[in-house]
Amino acid sequence: MTPPAVGGAPIGRPSDWAELLRLPAGLTVPGDALTGASATGGTPHRRTWLAAAASLCLYHAGMALNDYADRDQDAGERPERPLPSGRVSPGTALTASGTLAAAGLLLAARAGRPALLVAGTLTVTAGAYDLGLKHHALGPAVMATARALDLLLGAAATDPVSFRRALAPAAALGAHTWAVTAVSRQEAGDGASAGPPTGALLTSCAIGLGLGLAGRSVRGRRRGRRTAGPVLAAATAVYLATAVPPLIRAAAAPAPANSRRAVASGIRAVIPLQAALCARSGSATAALALLTLAPIARHLAERGDLT
Repeated sequence: MTPPAVGGAPIGRPSDWAELLRLPAGLTVPGDALTGASATGGTPHRRTWLAAAASLCLYHAGMALNDYADRDQDAGERPERPLPSGRVSPGTALTASGTLAAAGLLLAARAGRPALLVAGTLTVTAGAYDLGLKHHALGPAVMATARALDLLLGAAATDPVSFRRALAPAAALGAHTWAVTAVSRQEAGDGASAGPPTGALLTSCAIGLGLGLAGRSVRGRRRGRRTAGPVLAAATAVYLATAVPPLIRAAAAPAPANSRRAVASGIRAVIPLQAALCARSGSATAALALLTLAPIARHLAERGDLT
């Protein structure tokens, strides 16, 4: 069947857009704002949720822009994707990206000037990555910066005064993103090596160790926060169980298929990592809420491409 079109340009079906925007991966995004809010010691409120909505818009804007920028490369390596297959036109994808980015910035503006400043920096960083820096040696660092900024967006919207408290969680999330992005460079083509997945494996283990050590201080806090200790332990275990096994396989047998599996698992591992970081900040409720998303993300990942 011919895809729906306007003026001769294919606009795609809902399933095409779900694939283009990586909708299942969107489940990993609202937790950034919640983690940032928890890090400030504040309670999520209206501006926090506005920041979460802004993050979702900016994330999916980046996904559309990524496929627009990679359409020629994908034509050779992944011709089944929406743009090279002709199901969605490049112009339509670019328009969608711009519209989503504008919506994200408007929502961030409603969350306050500090949130808008962070969101604007995030938009520029993600756009620079999509439009060229992804192919540069600094690509993983740029993507890590974008993800860290997304967490800081939630902190800035919730409590700008306590913004700095979110720097450590943002660094942990950024390190995880850096490692996963480095592995993603081996998803297509030849020349996969054990180096990136080994580095990502060490990074994940280091993050897990840091969270484990943080659990001791959480258990020693006042009674109202002691329940966060067991939740932190559980979330850390889920994080390691999600991220580590595929990385071991990718390091032991370097191949594009194994790299793709490791990247998909690394994306899903963001959710339990966010939960662990919330628990580290003493917010057991937020952590438990995020953990409920982990099985949903796994189910949706089996029905669509995350990478």
